[in-house]
Amino acid sequence: MPGTSRMPVSLRGTFNNVRRRSRAINNPLGLLNLDLIRNIIFFLFILRWTRRAVWKLKGRGLLGTLAEVYADVRRVLYGWFLRMPGVRAKVRRQVDEALSKMQAKIAPLNATRYLTLPKEGWTEEAVRKELQDLADMDHTRWEDGYVSGAVYHGEDDLLKLQTEAYGKFTVANPIHPDVFPGVRKMEAEVVAMVLSLFNAPLGAAGVSTSGGTESILMACLSARQKAYVERGVTEPEMILPDTAHTAFRKAGEYFKIKVHLVACPAPEYQVDIRRVARLINSNTILLVGSAPNFPHGIMDDISALSKLALKKHLPLHVDCCLGSFLVPFLEKAGFETAPFDFRLKGVTSISCDTHKYGFAPKGNSTVLYRTQALRSYQYFVDPSWAGGVYASPGLAGSRPGALIAACWTSLVSVGEAGYLSSCARIVGAAKKLAAHLRTSPALSAELEILGNPLVSVLAFRARTLNVYAVADGMSARGWHLNALQNPPAIHVAVTLPVAKAWERLAADLEAVVEEEREKERVRLVEGRGGAASSSSSRTGAEVAGDAAALYGVAGSLPNKSVVVDLAMGFLDLLYKA
Repeated sequence: MPGTSRMPVSLRGTFNNVRRRSRAINNPLGLLNLDLIRNIIFFLFILRWTRRAVWKLKGRGLLGTLAEVYADVRRVLYGWFLRMPGVRAKVRRQVDEALSKMQAKIAPLNATRYLTLPKEGWTEEAVRKELQDLADMDHTRWEDGYVSGAVYHGEDDLLKLQTEAYGKFTVANPIHPDVFPGVRKMEAEVVAMVLSLFNAPLGAAGVSTSGGTESILMACLSARQKAYVERGVTEPEMILPDTAHTAFRKAGEYFKIKVHLVACPAPEYQVDIRRVARLINSNTILLVGSAPNFPHGIMDDISALSKLALKKHLPLHVDCCLGSFLVPFLEKAGFETAPFDFRLKGVTSISCDTHKYGFAPKGNSTVLYRTQALRSYQYFVDPSWAGGVYASPGLAGSRPGALIAACWTSLVSVGEAGYLSSCARIVGAAKKLAAHLRTSPALSAELEILGNPLVSVLAFRARTLNVYAVADGMSARGWHLNALQNPPAIHVAVTLPVAKAWERLAADLEAVVEEEREKERVRLVEGRGGAASSSSSRTGAEVAGDAAALYGVAGSLPNKSVVVDLAMGFLDLLYKA
């Protein structure tokens, strides 16, 4: 503009440089402090990752670390391969086809559907008729003992009593103990009874939950909060057997706890205690053992874990959700057992499902703690909410008091003598089935029991046949058994209905194994190879049908994204009206 002077750009840059240098000369501590801060941050970054690398090498060893890196790289590369345009489209078609088959089975389109509220409410007669039709829908006959686990039935008389108890407390909600004092009393007594069953010391405490998963989540949350409050741990880690219930992995994802899985090698299939010890570091908040685990029905060496927990001053959680009201009665019923409860000083928490072998209705479980202080770490309290001071013992706010009433009814109705009798019947049947598998000429040469199961779950794998084909053959005969992976196997969880039908199960298993042997002979004659040699190259549909296919595919893929897509699609189908 006229009347003004402008400094040339080159001269202005030179002036700024001189000014910055002048400031640096006049205030050298400013630059020194900045460099120092940068160096400290860099040092802490290097220290953190060096410490992680040392922990990794200590916990897994050099070969184990290299194997883990190889598996991670393989998984990533296979994931990239699945996302390639041609491959992605083909995989999507196969997933959609599989989901269509699932939908035809669990959500058929030809069924009458009610997608909006009726203009006028139905008559009681119409509602009862529709309820009966829904109850009569084609399903696996758990009543006849054809279902492994799933329904832990206390038989008809108890079911009627539970229904009556439920009806008396339909509207009850334990969040309002002053409104429903009877429910508060029953809930406290249920927890006290289970604590007594597991030999809890004076001062022990517990809460009731909606199921085993919530019980495990709460135990993990308590351990995380304890480590944060008492030791300042902000990057928590827990160590568990790779056979431990997947609820621990869910807790890791929900509560940002790093999960270390430890192998349970053959022939015992118990967690490797030495590997557990090697993985412990200053961020470890919890050790875990199962009594027994879900896949193989094996009890981990809880005594050894207890000693390790005491030595390292760490909490130890024992998952006894499946063992529930069987494991505490093994010794009295005359069966082999192993130490597992609060009599072991290192055991700090236990999860026990009352809705399994306690025969309570589904939706009942407990989590037990050695001290009240441990229980308090799972509490949630908000003293400043506009709605008033809010406090809840666990994840849920409102809870169904009717389920608590039905659970209390089950425990006091069955009693110690009843649970001892059911233990003898259920575990006795599992022992008989195991003995038959080991001695039957038709089965002993082909099927191998995994480990030494002490309770109600019996897992076995096939030596030469495709075990998933055996699972399919049993499904075709009306049985609902559990397919496993790593290693491929099948398990039977014996319940009271199954205990009555175990001989029929054994006979059908013999027939199916012989059928599969004949198919193998035909394949070999036709030059198509045996199941063991060709199963890895076949698709899931060829390996097995329905649910068993999922396990066959999952076990052979280094990247499980396809299985995740199938599982998520299945979950979506559950809500398809």
